[in-house]
Amino acid sequence: MILKRLRARRYNGTAFAGDLGGGLVAALIALPYGLAIASLCGLPPMLGIFTSILTAPFTALLGRNPVLIGGASSVTVPFLAVAVQSQGLGGAAKVTIVAAITMLVFSVLRLGRYAAMVPGSVMAGFSCGIGAMMFISQLRTILGLKIKMDPEASMLTVLARTLDAAGQMQWRSLVTALVVMLLSAMVARYWPKAPAPLLGIAAAVAISNLFHWTILEIGTIPSSVPPFAGFAWTPKDVISVLPAGIALGFVSSVNLLVTSRVVDHFRGDRSKKIDADRELGAYGIANLAAGMFGAPLSIGIPARSLANVRCGGTSRISNLAHALVLLLAVQYLGPVLSHIPLSALAGVTAWMGLSLMSWGTWARLPKMRRVDAAAFLVTAFMVVSWSAVAAVVAGCAVFGVRWLWHQRFTAVQPVTELSR
Repeated sequence: MILKRLRARRYNGTAFAGDLGGGLVAALIALPYGLAIASLCGLPPMLGIFTSILTAPFTALLGRNPVLIGGASSVTVPFLAVAVQSQGLGGAAKVTIVAAITMLVFSVLRLGRYAAMVPGSVMAGFSCGIGAMMFISQLRTILGLKIKMDPEASMLTVLARTLDAAGQMQWRSLVTALVVMLLSAMVARYWPKAPAPLLGIAAAVAISNLFHWTILEIGTIPSSVPPFAGFAWTPKDVISVLPAGIALGFVSSVNLLVTSRVVDHFRGDRSKKIDADRELGAYGIANLAAGMFGAPLSIGIPARSLANVRCGGTSRISNLAHALVLLLAVQYLGPVLSHIPLSALAGVTAWMGLSLMSWGTWARLPKMRRVDAAAFLVTAFMVVSWSAVAAVVAGCAVFGVRWLWHQRFTAVQPVTELSR
C-alpha cells in the first residue's frame, strides 16, 4: 500500500533523504523525552521509547497523516501515574488498553469527524498555545537549570519558576541551544529543503566537543526489550480503571486530532477533507499493542512531527525511519547518541515552538472579526494556563455564545417590530 502511494507521487531519492533526515531528528527528540515521560509515570524508562518503536508501524501503515509522529506524551502522566501507584505495571497496562478501546469506539462511531468542524481561529490559537508550551517547557534545559517541575503544573507556573531560577543559568547550555536555534532558523530561511534541525544539532555537538564543554547529555540509553505486562482484571477495575481509561482515551483523542490538523497546516496542506476517524482507529490499534507491555499511550507529538516536516519528511517512510532509528539507538548506537547535549535538543524544540506561534495571526488581530479574535486569544491563553482540551472547548464556546446571542437577538426583533 505504501509502495503504491509512493509510486503515484513519483517518490525519489531526494524525498527518501528528507524522510530519513526527518525520522532521525524526530528520534533524537524522542529519546530523552520518552525516557522522562515513562519515569514520571513511575514506569521503567525504556517503556517511553518502546511506545514509539512499537506503535510507529501501525500509525504509519494505517494512519491518515503521513508525517504525524506519535509517542509518549505528558498528557498521559496524571492518568498512568495514579494507575502505577495503585496497581503497578499492570495498572498502567489496563488503563492504556481501556483508553485504546475508547479511541477505537470513537472511530467506529465516526465521532472524529467533529474535530474537522473546529473553527480556523481556534486552530490558530491552539497552534500558538502549543508553540508557547514547547518553548516554555524547554527553557529549563536551555538555561541548564537543575530544578524539578510538577508535571501537572500549568505552563505559566513553569515559566514563573524558571524565571525565578534564571540566576543559576549555565551559559554553556544557553550557547549550545542558541547555536541550534539560530543555525536552524538561518538554514530554514535560505535553504528550506535542507534538514535545518539536524544541521543545528551537528553544529552544537561540534562546538561542545571542540571546547570540551561539560554539558548535561542524553546519557545512558537502556537496551533491554521489555516483557509483556502481567495483569488480571478484577471487579474493582470498574471503579478504579474504567473511568481513568475512558477519560484518558477522550483527552488523547482530542489532542491527537487537533495536533494532526496543526501539522497539516504547518506543512501547507489546506485540504478540508480530513478522515479523523481513520487517525483514531490507527492509534487505537497501535495503543492496544502498547498496552500489552504496559507502555505509555501514544498520541501525536507536535515537536517531533514538525521537526520531521522541517527536515524534509513527506511520507510515511519518515515515521518508520523514526522508529528504526530508535530501535538501532537502543541496540547499537547508545554510546554515540548518549553524548548529544540535552540543550541542543531543547533548542530544536524551542525553535519549532517559535515557528508555531502564529505570528501572522497576531498581526491580523485588529482586522479580524471580534468573535474570531476572541476565540484565538481565549484558546491560546487556555492552552498555556490550563489544558489543551479545555482550550479547544473554550475557543469553540466563544462561537457558541455568539450563536446564542444572535439567536436571541433575531428572536426578539420581530416581537419588537410588532409592538410598534
